[in-house]
Amino acid sequence: MENNTTAYPISGTPLLNGTSTNPTDYYDDYNDVHYVLSSIDYFVLVMYSLTFLLGTLGNSLIIWFAIFRMKMTINVIWFLNLSIVDFIFILFLPLRLIYLANNFNWLFGHFMCKLSSMVVFINLYVSVFLLAIISMDRCASVIFPVWCRNHRTPRLALIVVMTVWILAILFSIPYFIFRDTFEGKSFVVCYTNFELEDSEDIGIYRHRVTVIIRFIVGFCIPFIIIVMCYSLLAVRIRRKNMATSSKPFKVIIAVIIALFICWAPFHIFAILEFHSFAHDDYFVLRGLRFGVPIATSLPAFMNSCVNPFLYVFIGRDFRDKFWKSFQNILEKSFS
Repeated sequence: MENNTTAYPISGTPLLNGTSTNPTDYYDDYNDVHYVLSSIDYFVLVMYSLTFLLGTLGNSLIIWFAIFRMKMTINVIWFLNLSIVDFIFILFLPLRLIYLANNFNWLFGHFMCKLSSMVVFINLYVSVFLLAIISMDRCASVIFPVWCRNHRTPRLALIVVMTVWILAILFSIPYFIFRDTFEGKSFVVCYTNFELEDSEDIGIYRHRVTVIIRFIVGFCIPFIIIVMCYSLLAVRIRRKNMATSSKPFKVIIAVIIALFICWAPFHIFAILEFHSFAHDDYFVLRGLRFGVPIATSLPAFMNSCVNPFLYVFIGRDFRDKFWKSFQNILEKSFS
C-alpha cells in the first residue's frame, strides 16, 4: 500500500482515542506491508525513545528519594504520586514504541491493547487532578491558615490521593472497554472501536461523549480551578503585604505551565478528529495526519521527562536531598 494520508487511521495512533471507523477501510488485508513509516513517524519514535530513557531515570530517582530519603510530608505525597503515575506510563511505553516501529502491527494481544490505552488516560487524569489539588492546597494554606494547621495532615492527603486515583480509573474505563484489535492477514491493529456490535450512529455518539467529557473534566475544570486558586492567592498576598518567598511556588507553576501547554494541542486535535470523521472532512484528516503524532508525543515527553527534572532543580527540598545523597554515595565509594 502506498504511503499516503488516507492509508493512516487516526485510530492507530498511540494516544488519541481514535474513531469507530473500520480498519479495513484503511489497511490492505492482502498486502504484507500495510503501512510505511513517514518522517514524522520517525520523529515520534525519537520522542518516545527519549521519553522512555529520561522518564525512567528521572521518575525512578524522584520516587526513590521521596520514599527513602525524605519525610513523608503533604507536598512530598503530591509529587510522589505525580512521579508514580508517570513511571507507570513509562513502563507501558515500550509497547507503543514497538507498535510504531513495527508499522503499526500490534504484537501484544487484545488485553494489553486495552490496558495500555487505559494507562494513558489514567496518567492524564491523575496528573491534572493532582495539579488542581496542589493549587487548592496552596491557596487554602494562605487563606485559611488556622483550619490548615488543625486539619491539613498527611493522612488527609493520602485520602485525597486515593480518591484521585479512583476517579481517574473510573474516567478511564471507557478506553478499556472500547479499545479493540483488528486482525488482518499479516498484521494486527490496536484501535478504538466505539461501535462494538452496535450501529455507526451509536459509535459516533459514544465518541462525542468521551471527547467532551475528557475535555471538560480532564482539561477545562482543572484549568479553571488552578487559575482561580492562584488568582485568589496573589490577591491575598498583595492585600496583606505578606512577605513570603516565591520559591515554593516555582516548581508548581512550572509543572502547571508544562502540563497545560503540552495537553492543549492534544485536546484540540481530539475535537478536530471527531469533527472530521463525523462530517467526513477529508482535508481536516490530511492535516491531522501530521498534527496528531506531534500532539500525542509532546504530552508524553513533557509529563514524564520534564516534570521530574523540574522537581529536582527547582524544588529546593528535592534538589538538596539529591545532591547530598549523591555526594554521600561518592564519598563511600572513594573510601
